[in-house]
This record gives sequence, structure tokens and C-alpha cells, in this order.
Amino acid sequence: MDRPHDQVAGEAAPAVRADMPRQAPPAVTPSLPQRPAPRRRWLWWLIVLLAALGLTVIGWRLYGPKGGSAYRHGMAEPAQPVGVAKVDTGDMRVVLTGLGTVTPLATITVQTQINGQLMSVGFKEGQLVKKGDVLAQIDPRPYEISLQQAEGTLAHDTGLLAQARSDLARYITLSKKNSIAQQTVTDQEFLVQQDQGTVTEDQASVASSRLNLIYCRITSPVTGRVGLRLVDPGNYVQTSSSTGLVVVTQLQPISVIFVLPEDNIPAVAQEMNAGTTLTVGAYDRTNATLIANGTLMTIDNTVDTTTGTVKLRASFANSDNALFPNQFVNARLLLKTLAHVTRVPTAAVQQGAPGTFVYLVKPDGTVGVQVIKTGVTDGDDVEVTSGLKPGDTVVVDGADRLKDGAKVKVAADAAAAAATPDNGPGAPPGEQPGNDTPVPGQTKKHHHRPSGQQAP
Repeated sequence: MDRPHDQVAGEAAPAVRADMPRQAPPAVTPSLPQRPAPRRRWLWWLIVLLAALGLTVIGWRLYGPKGGSAYRHGMAEPAQPVGVAKVDTGDMRVVLTGLGTVTPLATITVQTQINGQLMSVGFKEGQLVKKGDVLAQIDPRPYEISLQQAEGTLAHDTGLLAQARSDLARYITLSKKNSIAQQTVTDQEFLVQQDQGTVTEDQASVASSRLNLIYCRITSPVTGRVGLRLVDPGNYVQTSSSTGLVVVTQLQPISVIFVLPEDNIPAVAQEMNAGTTLTVGAYDRTNATLIANGTLMTIDNTVDTTTGTVKLRASFANSDNALFPNQFVNARLLLKTLAHVTRVPTAAVQQGAPGTFVYLVKPDGTVGVQVIKTGVTDGDDVEVTSGLKPGDTVVVDGADRLKDGAKVKVAADAAAAAATPDNGPGAPPGEQPGNDTPVPGQTKKHHHRPSGQQAP
């Protein structure tokens, strides 16, 4: 290292005197941190990306659709408990349903046919009356007097007719002897005809008076139930009144008028034209309780263009008066019965992306999505036209927890136990009287109604 020019080699540095001023050390500028190179920054982001990708793969294996608790705990996926039923064959009814109204075959407003004072009524409100029973009595005395007058006039005119006929017979005899003119005989014949007309008129007056006496006694025209009394005794009733005295409604037999879509009419007409007696069941408003059974009488002759429906009338004996006029009912028309068809419980049928399908239980304990085609529905059963065969096992309970290929086990749960008809309510599975709830490893039996039994 070169020394300064004012210092000779070997000489000592000059001593610093105390009175000499000290020089300040040169200022040192702090150095700023240097930014990392671009290559090092990209390397850092690559490491972060690889770490995130690794965590994603681990999470997918643990929580993905094929992972879950099986990978988390190191064990196979647990089997889902389900309720199952066997696909079988049997009879199924083709039933057409429609909204209906109970309509009496006769609803009559009883009115007076003569004018007079209402003397008495012969019924109680709501009473069942028979045809011909007395309902009311109108004062007959004015009409009895009119009858007597008509009968007197008839007797008088009958005598005049007899006298005219006698004279005619005498004139004819004299005319044959040329004792009187022929004109006299002819005039007498016309007189007899006039008297005959008068007598006929008098006879009609007598019959009218007698009819008025019959009208004074008002009787029921049909067998049925009377409603509320509309006029009280003591009032003067007239034929011009539109109120009437009482309304009588025929209840036995009674009819139900219901509607069906126009598309169903050809099938119904075909059965009726073949002479088939079609049965109609009337159910209550909740469509759960059967009220009465009847037969289809006729189909209306036009289609209602506003609704696209046709009216039908069914007749019911109504011997127990269970059907009440203007009552709302649900009508079920039994069109025909299909014999030996493949059927499955409605609870097994699912709707989704594949269409209409069921979960079919396989021999290895897993389920598969089986697409099916369905036909008619009869109560709790559905006709299967393709996709299943008798003996197949399908899931009827717990399908919401399944997917294609899931493992299942047949278990008795509360829902399956409650749905079994022989199980007592409230008892645990396996303890109900007549219990047939399936246990793990067994198949649940599918109960079907006997053929012809009404669906609830």
C-alpha cells in the first residue's frame, strides 16, 4: 500500500498536539437492502403452488365423493340402512278419478195449484216422507160449494137434453106421416146437439170442481226428505206464488255427477258399449274414506269447451242416506282390471336426471340405478312395464341417502315398522304383534291388497 507523499519510510508519524483541532471522521452512508433477483421470486411462487396442489390432492382423497370417512379412518365406506321390497305380480285396477257433486234425481218445490187459506201442514221439517203422504191442507169449503153448483147445473141441462131428444123422436114420427114440415125436424136435431154440448160442459165443470177438492189436499209427489217449511198455516196461498210450501228431495236412489277429461271418454264409452257395468266409488272430501258404491248410468252428450271435460252420472242406492244432496265427493271409476302385471311400491319409484328409476339391490350388497317405465297406479302400487322383473329387490325407504354403487344393509327402522300393516303402533321393531319387519340380512316382504279391494 502506498504511503502518503509527505511521510518518509521509517519515520514515525508526527505526534498530535493537544491544541490541534480534531478532524471529524468521514460520514458513512448506510447501504439499502438489495431486492431479490426475479428468478428467486418465481422459485418462491412455484414452491407455494406445489404445496397448495398437494393439500388439494390430500383433501380430495379424504373428503371427496369416493373418500370421506373411509379414507379419514382407514376403513371401508359404511353401508346405509334401507328398507326394501320385492317386485311381484298381481292384479291392478285401472281407475279414473274426477271431482263430483251429489245430485238428487228429483228435487221438487211443492206449490199449491189452487188459491185458498192454508189450514194445516202434515209434516215435520227434515222428515222422510213417502209418495202420497199428506203435506198440507187448504180450506176445501169454497170448492165444495162450487162442486154443488156444477152438479146442479149439470142436472138441469141433462133434463133439457132429455126433453129435446124426446121431441126429436116425436117429430121424426110425424115427419114420416107428412104431418109436420121437415124443417121442424131439422131444427130439433140442432137443438139436441146444443143441449148435448151444454151437458158436456157441465160435466167438465163438475170434474174441475172435484179436482179442485183434490188439490186442497197436497201430497208428496216422490219419496224423499222434506226441507224447511216455507209457509206457515193460516196464510192465504196462491198459484202465482213462486216460493212454494216446501221442498222435497229424493234421496233413494241418488246420483253423483262428476267430470273426467275428454281423453278418457273413448275408453269409458267402449266399455259401456260392450255392456260392461262400470263401478263408481264415492269418496269424501279428503279422498280417504269410501262413502258408497254405485254404477255408471250415462255420459253427457257434449264436451265442456272451457274445461275440456265431460260430465258423467252415476247412480247410488243410498240406503243408509250416507250421500247428501250437493255434497262434494271424489268419484273413482273402475274402468277395468289388469291381471298378472309386474308391480312395485310407489315409494320405490324415484324421479331424477336419469328419468324414472329405482334403486335395485344387487347380490353383493350394493345398489344400482335402474331406469324403469311405469303404467297405471293403483293405491300404493305402480305397474312396471319395463326395467324390472318379479323377484327383484328395490329400495323403498332411505333412497335419499343413496347413490349408484352405494353399499346398503336391510335394517328395521321406525318408518318401515310404521308402514307394516301387522305392526302395532308404538312398539319397537321386532316386538310388535305379527311383526314382519325385515332385519339385517333378510328381505322385507311387500304386502299387496287383495284384488278388488278399494284403495284408500
